[in-house]
Amino acid sequence: MLDLWYKNAVLYCIDVETYMDANGDGVGDFEGLTQRLDYIAGLGITCIWLMPFYPTPNKDNGYDVMDYYNVDPRLGTLGDFVEFTRQAYERGIRIIVDLVINHTSDQHPWFQAACKDENSKYRNYYVWSKQKPEDIEEGIVFPGFQKSTWTYNEEAGAYYAHRFYDHQADLNLTNPQVRQEIQKVIGFWLALGISGFRLDAAQFLIEIRENKTQFNVDSLYIYLKEIRDFLSWRRGDAILLAEVNVSVDELLPYFGNGDKMQMLFNFIVNQHLFLALAQEKAAPLVEALKSLPNIPEIGQWANFIRNHDELTLDKLSDAQQDEIAAALAPDREQMWIFDRGIRRRFAPMVDGDPRRLRLAYSLMLTLPGTPVINYGEELGMGDDLSLEERNPARTPMQWSSEANAGFSTAPPEELVLPVVKEGKYSYKHLNVLEQRRDPKSLLNWMERAIRMRKECPEFGWGKYQIISADNPCIFAHRCEWHSGVVITVHNLANEACTVTLELEEGDGERLIDLLGDQPYEAIDGTSHNIQLEGYGYRWFRVGCQHL
Repeated sequence: MLDLWYKNAVLYCIDVETYMDANGDGVGDFEGLTQRLDYIAGLGITCIWLMPFYPTPNKDNGYDVMDYYNVDPRLGTLGDFVEFTRQAYERGIRIIVDLVINHTSDQHPWFQAACKDENSKYRNYYVWSKQKPEDIEEGIVFPGFQKSTWTYNEEAGAYYAHRFYDHQADLNLTNPQVRQEIQKVIGFWLALGISGFRLDAAQFLIEIRENKTQFNVDSLYIYLKEIRDFLSWRRGDAILLAEVNVSVDELLPYFGNGDKMQMLFNFIVNQHLFLALAQEKAAPLVEALKSLPNIPEIGQWANFIRNHDELTLDKLSDAQQDEIAAALAPDREQMWIFDRGIRRRFAPMVDGDPRRLRLAYSLMLTLPGTPVINYGEELGMGDDLSLEERNPARTPMQWSSEANAGFSTAPPEELVLPVVKEGKYSYKHLNVLEQRRDPKSLLNWMERAIRMRKECPEFGWGKYQIISADNPCIFAHRCEWHSGVVITVHNLANEACTVTLELEEGDGERLIDLLGDQPYEAIDGTSHNIQLEGYGYRWFRVGCQHL
């Protein structure tokens, strides 16, 4: 049997600078994060994904890297990082980190050297054009905040490419020297004990701008295999989790034959899940799952509700986006960004309704793949729409009702971002300590649900099948692995119902309740009639009791 640890993992995304501040300067740090490892372990997390923590001008939340081999001094030292990693592994928690190699900051020494000297080896580390490119306004990623994808540099006397902001110069990944540098970066962090990387903007790594001065490659995807090969040579169980938001017919090459990415974020299912939640119908989710390609045995989908960016809805039609807007984010001016997504955390989208929160996270935990939780989701944290761009959903973690939500002892004006202070999502009553004392809190529910998810490897390892139901609001599916079968049933509507499932032959055995939105009467014998409250859910194991 393949030993693929990520198949039954539970990932937790953390931005170090907004998680816990140990030295009172208003910025989270590795010392503070290390202090919170027992909390993370108690939640049931098996792998932490760290957002960028490298030295940076911090114009794009750390995704503008100016030194790949160090820790941002605000967050600590390499020694602090190693101590954090050591203590995480003592608690059975793996670490993966963001690998940002599509571009560097324009403050990176490579780019600075490239601008100063046309004959420097670093000149070909980036993509240049002496003439104004014809595609200068094509492919803009951040409409309304970005004017072009090429910018003229006076010192260099040429235009440089930047798929993202103009302070993020694109690396020339067709240059073998650049690829060797990136291998050194990968090897460096693997040597410090991490278990892999989240590959930022992976779809842009295969993009080659028209420029006759650059190197050529035979295949756009060959570089992904090169990264994977090097990773596996250095550490056999290390993984690549790729950010790839493309159409369904473009997904499979990123997995290859099992020789490229091990995991991809499931943007297709995520966007259609929100459409299903808005419509209170299962059809969008069912159609999205059926549209996915068959992936290699070692491949895996990473399922999520929200991440640190906007909720991207670009794979949905305008009409479908309008449905989601009407139901979950009606104020387009305040709540939307880049003409394609919602800049809110999930809880405010459903008005903090605990039934709908549990329903969504129950789906995330049980859909085929590996669940990824963004910090604060376990509490149902809110947002601050007065903040710019994507920052409303990036406010500091809320630990207690003390000043600054227990995140920092610094004066409030010195915090890296303000904590949520007003309304129903204020830290004064929505925080870790309050929810720990409440047996009915989302935090306590999440701990129980994660524990049960880890006891059901079928969700991560098994083959899945959609189960037909006699109600369009019901999403039901089964996962089978080795001799085990689990079934989940979710009611996406507000009205209670009794649903009849069309089960597989052999699934007529007793259905054992594992987890539900409330206590239900045990199902009698082999009946397929299942009761569900509005926004209710039930997880079952087929056959006998199992621990």
